[in-house]
Amino acid sequence: QVHLVESGGGLVQAGGSLRLSCAASGRTYRPVAVGWFRQAPGKEREFVGAINSRGSTINYSDSVKGRFTISKDNAKNTVYLQMNSLKPEDTAVYYCAVDIDRPWAAAEVGNDYDYWGLGTQVTVSS
Repeated sequence: QVHLVESGGGLVQAGGSLRLSCAASGRTYRPVAVGWFRQAPGKEREFVGAINSRGSTINYSDSVKGRFTISKDNAKNTVYLQMNSLKPEDTAVYYCAVDIDRPWAAAEVGNDYDYWGLGTQVTVSS
C-alpha cells in the first residue's frame, strides 16, 4: 500500500507559478513511476506528466510542455510539479499517482496507475 498526499495548490493569477508536491508514504521502498493528472469541472481526467523511477524518462502532455517541470527527491519520497506561465485553462484538481507494475515507464494512461492521492485544487484567474 502506498499513501499519496498532494499539496501546494492554490489561487494564482495568469502568468504566475505554483509548485505542487506529491509525498509518498507506506511501501515506498519499491521503485515506482509517478504521474500527474488533472481534472477540471465537467471534463474528463487528463494526463499532465509522469516520471519513471530513475528519473530517466519524463513525459508531458502537449498542453503543458515547456511550462511544467517534474522532478523528484528520492530521499524525501516526494515528486514535484513546477508549473510556470499558468493559464486559466490550467484550473483543475491535480492528482498524483504511482505505477508499481511499470516503474521503468512514465505512462500517460490513468488506468496504468495503482494508487492515487486525493488531489489539490489549482485555480488560475485571468
